[in-house]
Amino acid sequence: MSDGSASVRLDRWLWAARFFKTRRLAVEAVQGGKVDVGGGKAKPSRAVRPGDRLTITKAQQRFEVIVRDVAEERGPAKVAETLYEETEASRQRRQQQAEQRRAAAASMPRPSHRPDRRERRRLSAFKKGG
Repeated sequence: MSDGSASVRLDRWLWAARFFKTRRLAVEAVQGGKVDVGGGKAKPSRAVRPGDRLTITKAQQRFEVIVRDVAEERGPAKVAETLYEETEASRQRRQQQAEQRRAAAASMPRPSHRPDRRERRRLSAFKKGG
């Protein structure tokens, strides 16, 4: 942890805050445009300070967080939670999306077993249109 005037590299902060498992994944996300700082694109070496607003897109989820503290090293999950504060709008949007995914998964029929050889051949023929 540090005082309010300190800063740390963006990729290190994302890793320490446990948004990504490795720094390499954090660097790739930043370079791929998945992380915005203050509404603009950023480089992995950009300095992050308390009060900065980040938008992080990870898989199907989008996090909008405000940096509360900086850390150079990755620590326990409880400590990582204190490094940022997720906005209420972001939290609600993620919950809505999770509910929609659950509803979509519930409406999809699931087979009770793996198809045997005969069923696989029938499926293949059906898909080929023959």
